[in-house]
Amino acid sequence: MFYGRSICRSIGRSTSGLSSCVSVSRKARLPCVAGRWSYARGGQIAQICRSYGTTTIHAGELSFGQPLHETHPHLLQPGELTPGITAQEYYDRRTRLAGKLPKGAVAVVAAAELVQRTGSCFHEFHQDPDFLYLTGFNEPEALAVIGKSQDAHGHFFHLYVREKDRKAEIWEGSRSGTQAAVDVFNADETGDISSIKTILPRVLSDATQVFTDITQPDQGVSGLWRFLYGTPRRKTDFSELIDSRKIKQLRHIINELRAYKSPAEIELMHRVGRMSGKAHTDAMRQSFTGERDLDAYLRYKFITNGCDQIAYEPVVAGGKNGLGIHYVRNDDVLHDDEMVLIDAAGKKGGYISDITRTWPVKGKFSAAQRDLYSAVLIAQKSLVSMCRADADVSLDKLHSITENLLADNLKQIGFDMSGKAVETLFPHHISHYIGMDVHDTAGYSRKAVIREGHCITIEPGIYVPDEDRWPKHFRNMAVRIEDSVAVGEEKPLVLTSEAVKEVKEIEALRD
Repeated sequence: MFYGRSICRSIGRSTSGLSSCVSVSRKARLPCVAGRWSYARGGQIAQICRSYGTTTIHAGELSFGQPLHETHPHLLQPGELTPGITAQEYYDRRTRLAGKLPKGAVAVVAAAELVQRTGSCFHEFHQDPDFLYLTGFNEPEALAVIGKSQDAHGHFFHLYVREKDRKAEIWEGSRSGTQAAVDVFNADETGDISSIKTILPRVLSDATQVFTDITQPDQGVSGLWRFLYGTPRRKTDFSELIDSRKIKQLRHIINELRAYKSPAEIELMHRVGRMSGKAHTDAMRQSFTGERDLDAYLRYKFITNGCDQIAYEPVVAGGKNGLGIHYVRNDDVLHDDEMVLIDAAGKKGGYISDITRTWPVKGKFSAAQRDLYSAVLIAQKSLVSMCRADADVSLDKLHSITENLLADNLKQIGFDMSGKAVETLFPHHISHYIGMDVHDTAGYSRKAVIREGHCITIEPGIYVPDEDRWPKHFRNMAVRIEDSVAVGEEKPLVLTSEAVKEVKEIEALRD
């Protein structure tokens, strides 16, 4: 039922080694059919088939647990394993990871689990970003083992997945199965994940060290949960398979790989930024009377513009609701004399965008709204211009600069900025890393100097409480302006410039 490695995007391995071109230049051996081997060249759909007597099955007629170019050519280009990212790039990522491991060491990474919502209903599946980054495999219940190899491939890659199961697939949809783990995702070895307890001890027995982040149960539960259900086990069955002296954290190695985006990743994030930014600008053209309506419009536009889904729960905060930085109820009325703060963006191919815009509900700024908005915009544009390697700054340094810029700008419009005023009015950080996660590469230092390939946000904001200390005409106003930015050597690339932010541009949309 499955096609062979010759169609594995850009790295279809033949019997004589690895071809790294997008169109495989050597014949690649397909699985044996009726006692003979079939061969395919290039990866064109018409040339990828298996024959069963008088019946020929093309790859496009087969089913998998995720879109492939052969089944969804409207979503993926030839050579891509996920939208925008080729199989060759996934192979190169695994090779770089293996290159950072000590001799004889392996890395073990697990897929995410499907999270039940209620009963037989479940939440939309979200793959573990580290697992997706290394494998391109977008199904739950899977495990990857990666290490250095002694041959020309540069690494070995084991991928254990759910096997094909007709009965289960009737209810859950298609699975890719173990044969596709080899043929499509280029694993050197595979197996049914249901047998992992017997497979893994053999795989890990000879490893000198095991780099992983999955030996401890998730401790991120609330105090109430611990009170009701107890503390999670200190050890898992998996961790008990491994000599504790062999276990090392994988996080810092993965972060170093993921923090620097490839040209393909930046291009994909730019596409998502354009799609998301256009949705913001389209929303500014419309009139809305409720937060929920605006929320629904943005979700719709992200998808129709080409995104797969929303990147995170949107903030649609009218008036004083914007003082709640992560306000996501989005259930209030929008008033013409207020501004609305929108923090929302889309996601595609596992990569997100992150945008915040603030605009007047009626389309035109009042004098006070314009002054506060401009104070934030001036700072934001100045900080964006510093997102380049030759500026020699870190995220923490950018934050310090932001505080000074905002304090100066707010003084000019009548704010008393003595004491810790700036910390009250600007309580969050100026930036975070972005990529496959909204807050990407958790634990990667904000003290690191930004370099070409880093992708970050720039998001100054001012949130004015209803307190006597602040000028009356600014109270209960909130302004945040956020762009996603790719750091260049000498200049930044703003990934979200389709979302307009100049006062004149915003007001012109309703003319």
